Amino acid sequence: KQWYQRRVHGTLRNVIGTKCLAQVLSEREQISHYMETTLDEATDPWGVKVERVEIKDVRLPVQLQRAMAAEAEATREARAKVIAAEGEENASVALRSASDIITGNPAAMQLRYLQTLSSISAEKNSTIIFPVPMDILSAFARNRVRSVGVCSLPCS
Repeated sequence: KQWYQRRVHGTLRNVIGTKCLAQVLSEREQISHYMETTLDEATDPWGVKVERVEIKDVRLPVQLQRAMAAEAEATREARAKVIAAEGEENASVALRSASDIITGNPAAMQLRYLQTLSSISAEKNSTIIFPVPMDILSAFARNRVRSVGVCSLPCS
């Protein structure tokens, strides 16, 4: 009986030693069948018939479980970074397309600007500083000076 147990343990170590962990976990039935035929061939001369071999449970050391969990977490984080980068790339392409459209039509830029101001004012009751280009202000200032009749520049 001890010889047979040693033979079973040796066969199990030899078979599982040739497989990676993923194969051991996913191909338990095939490994069991291979072990059954191997053991049956070894015990057949003594009239012992191996009826069934099953690998019911695979126990992993805690340290290996932690290492596998860390590897899986690193893989998930790497995939998340790739997905985020792809999202940023798609957003930049969409922004470039939008900027090309807006650049072609100055009125579209002004409408977008006003839409942004409207959305800012709708979010919170706050003061909005509305920048006005200096060339517009200088045009108003020139018209006002002419209408008043005062010339702040050296008149000739």
